[in-house]
Amino acid sequence: MSAWERLVKLAKGGDAAGAFRLLLELDAGDRKAVAEQLPRHLSGLRREDWSSWRHQLRPLRLAGVACLAGAAAVTAWLFRREFQWTERDDDEPLILLLRQRPAEWRADVARRIAARLRLPELRHWEVAAALVRETGIEPPDGDAFMVGWLRSLHSRTAATDPLFTAFAPRLFEIDGLSEALPEQVGTIARLVEDGPLERKPVIDGIVGRLLRDGPSALSALAVLHDRLDLDIDESAERARDYTRLLPAGPVAVADLALAQLRRLEEAGRLEEELFAEAVEALAFRPEKKLLRAALSWAGDAVLRDARRADVVLAAMSLIFAQDTLALQERAVRLAVKLAPQAGEAGREAVRQAAAGLPAELLERVSAAYGGGIAAEEVIVIPLPAVGQGPAVPPYASPDQLVRAVSAREVDPHTFERLLAGLVEWSRRAPDALREALRPWVEPFDSVFFGHNGEDPVHAVRRAFLAFASPEAGGSLPVPALRRPPTLGGFKQLYFGRAAELARSFEAGDGYPVLLATPTAGSGHVDPEVLLDRLELLEAAGVPALPGDLVQALLRLPRDVPDACVRRAQRLTSEAGRACAAWMRGGGAPDPRVTVHLRNERNGYYLPGLPALRSVVDAPDDLPEELRPLYRPEAGYAFTLEWWPLAMPSHPEIVAAHMVWMMSICIDSSESQTQALVGLAHADGPLGSAVAHALACGMGHANAAERAAATDALLTLAARGRVPAQALGETLTKLVVEGFLKLNRVASVLDDATQAGAHEAVWEVAVRLLPGLLPQEGERPRAGMADLLAAGARAARIAGVRAELPEVAAVAARKGSSRLVQEARRLQHLITLPKKSTL
Repeated sequence: MSAWERLVKLAKGGDAAGAFRLLLELDAGDRKAVAEQLPRHLSGLRREDWSSWRHQLRPLRLAGVACLAGAAAVTAWLFRREFQWTERDDDEPLILLLRQRPAEWRADVARRIAARLRLPELRHWEVAAALVRETGIEPPDGDAFMVGWLRSLHSRTAATDPLFTAFAPRLFEIDGLSEALPEQVGTIARLVEDGPLERKPVIDGIVGRLLRDGPSALSALAVLHDRLDLDIDESAERARDYTRLLPAGPVAVADLALAQLRRLEEAGRLEEELFAEAVEALAFRPEKKLLRAALSWAGDAVLRDARRADVVLAAMSLIFAQDTLALQERAVRLAVKLAPQAGEAGREAVRQAAAGLPAELLERVSAAYGGGIAAEEVIVIPLPAVGQGPAVPPYASPDQLVRAVSAREVDPHTFERLLAGLVEWSRRAPDALREALRPWVEPFDSVFFGHNGEDPVHAVRRAFLAFASPEAGGSLPVPALRRPPTLGGFKQLYFGRAAELARSFEAGDGYPVLLATPTAGSGHVDPEVLLDRLELLEAAGVPALPGDLVQALLRLPRDVPDACVRRAQRLTSEAGRACAAWMRGGGAPDPRVTVHLRNERNGYYLPGLPALRSVVDAPDDLPEELRPLYRPEAGYAFTLEWWPLAMPSHPEIVAAHMVWMMSICIDSSESQTQALVGLAHADGPLGSAVAHALACGMGHANAAERAAATDALLTLAARGRVPAQALGETLTKLVVEGFLKLNRVASVLDDATQAGAHEAVWEVAVRLLPGLLPQEGERPRAGMADLLAAGARAARIAGVRAELPEVAAVAARKGSSRLVQEARRLQHLITLPKKSTL
């Protein structure tokens, strides 16, 4: 048995240890023979199902390292795509095999591996590092290589490591510091304590890096700074740098800087110029924690030196603009206290800023600063006009089309463009399109088309492959979704259409025009355009693809002009008759949707996991091909943003599918709420399902996800379509049942108010407050004061006047809790005369 045959046998058995022993025994001739066979063998395996040959990867990777001749070839072999999912514990045998090569050759491999390292994986960093240490070459200075060094840094071995000698002075210059520093804070602190790292350069490096990174500075650097426990002289040396960190640094960094500056000020070691700059910088910060700290420090500092009164008052006037009543109250209290000591500059700053305060606080400031301060006019931000927007334009050439379909991901709009582009250019310039697709086929890479074709990228690529090379497409595994699109839900509407288009190319038929390509950004298809497309199919004598027709009909607007109905009735094909019947009948019927909150106790889900389930009451005479769309999704799906475009005239049906997934992802990082933006552009009735979907977005743990819910709320408000009654009832129910956190909901309402949706927010808030305000003696819910504050802002901008007995009852209570204060502010606003001047 030849060396190659023995290796293949070991590889088929997944015997990496046996392959390693064999490779150590091979002579130069055997290694050359193996090297000649390896690439061809691996390419052959790739045409098979990946699960059937992945166990061979470790032996084959070892073989390439041992037998391929050039340093470039070995490096390329290590980084082949096939090996990226193999185990990462093979570095030691790889290093042992590489040690059989000359030192200069190994140094070349080390440099080449280092050049190909990418964050965050850093594949084969240990191999490159071992070769660098063994050969004594200058360590590569690439950022990824240095991150690998920092990840592996250990206090016991650092002093004798040549990489430490090379990189320690540049520790805080590493761009990818965030990839390794958080886990190495303790190690670095120990190295400073024990001596291998000099203290002053490390402190300077920390502060310098914090200044360089600004808003994106690492909190781990602040932790490391605290671990070093600077003395007063070390802090004083960097006082100006700490002041520069206050305006834009993250909260953890600003906390660090404030602690150092306050320590210096209390010790009399802070220049007055820096004190003034620091207090002003803090007053501009939006974070309540930092503002409270600024108020505390300013109050104490002015007691130590009354000459600071005007500086402190200037800062207090900035805090007047904060729309948090408790902060405004504290700032006003300090400003009133300092009024007798105020100079002209301080008095003027306070008078100008006080105009925007709530009425009761304005009265106190006005009385202390000479009276006559008038309340400022409320600025009303208009909502921008919102339209559906045009559909994305088609691709201008086959090359542009192929570049787009080669991307790693696609969104639903791109998916539609790609399918439409395939149909167009396969008809207009088939030879040019096949030529542009040639690299897909020669050499053929089955991994590029996925193992089952059940994700958007692979589904659409398979349709392109069916046009370019039907025989190659036929060698791929048949995806589970390759069945008529009427047998699945929203996912099948997309994937099934790609599959049926692929089948038409495989059969040699092609397809003249896609019916379902949207003509508007909302996903709608203009009725006139659809009729043009149907007439083109009839003229070509080509029957409509079933999934394409179903999707096109679902994308028609709810109101189709009579002229289009009459034109549709003149069509003679089966698809034309179906279109005419759809238009006459008013499209898909609107079901009644109910949503329930319950605990999931089966399947993959954790016992007791709260989730929303929707029930769609479909009519008995519903066409069979539509029934799957009226059965809400019951499993994990990460394509929610695709669904609104599938039925843009029936948002309640779409939302009924969405609510389960959105509810279980409410505390996750999955970007599911982006689908709400598409849902807000839909036409048709909005009810319980849309309200529950929007509520999930408003209650999401992630601020970025809540921002998508805010965008959706703004779009609905601009279109005059906020379902205030349903949303108010839904939010109340879900907050009472403990599913939603009220402070998150309040933040969305407040953001929407500031963006111009004050009237819509008030309509929601006025329906929320009665059911959520605490009764006498009842503990208020967390976030209740935030909701009152959001309602007050909306009421003030909208100028509403109303009677809310529940708010009045809370406002009449004794005490000065934030809840009572916010209730008093809201009650004062909604009972003011139409115009008020103090």
